[in-house]
Amino acid sequence: MSSTTLSRWLRPEVYPLFLAVGTAVGICGMQLIRNISTNPEVRVTKENRAAGILENFEEGEKYAQHGLRKFLRNKSPEIMPTVNDFFSKPN
Repeated sequence: MSSTTLSRWLRPEVYPLFLAVGTAVGICGMQLIRNISTNPEVRVTKENRAAGILENFEEGEKYAQHGLRKFLRNKSPEIMPTVNDFFSKPN
């Protein structure tokens, strides 16, 4: 890379852009790896593909009800519930 290309793209103004794009790529990669490694409907090897459709409901339920979903199950669907309560409920 030439010095003009480096000076054009490695300025402090573009760091948030790199951070946002890097975060998005990381989330997509994490989801791809999760689907390939743990999804019961995805079969990568030839032996597993030859098995056909399996009636394994426990494995599907375990995949669908992952740890993050279990953690958020009983939480309020608000980003800042304390702030919302402060501004919406009278004293």
